[in-house]
Amino acid sequence: MQEPVVPRGGVFAAAALALFALTAATTVRLTGIGEVRMTLPAAVDSRDLRFEDGKGGTVLVYDAKDHQLVDTLAPGSNGFIRVVLRGLARERKLGDIGAQPPFRLTRFVNGQITLTDTSTGKQIDLDAFGSSNTEAFARLINLRGDPQ
Repeated sequence: MQEPVVPRGGVFAAAALALFALTAATTVRLTGIGEVRMTLPAAVDSRDLRFEDGKGGTVLVYDAKDHQLVDTLAPGSNGFIRVVLRGLARERKLGDIGAQPPFRLTRFVNGQITLTDTSTGKQIDLDAFGSSNTEAFARLINLRGDPQ
């Protein structure tokens, strides 16, 4: 049985393509030429919040500025908020960062809303998860006072 033969031209072409891709990526990284950057529009509203576990599975939401209770998320509710916070808390735990640094919720002039972990710089574009999930966080920007 004869072994399949790969044409030398094909091997050279594949090597040249790989070398070109590596060179192009390195050039973009070092010079910035051809790089695409997305910039967010101006922020119109922002709020730093802290989230704490309460009794019986509740999540307590505090304004980080004055530590005033903003909202209490009942057990079994607000699943999207809980999932997002769980993911960010996991990253903090891996980085040996406590729960003290706040999360920044920001609304931009175009209506876009992001959640930023101020300790890691990780930013989540909440609009990517649909309007009802975005609204779950958006309402926290405007809530004032003790929700009891």
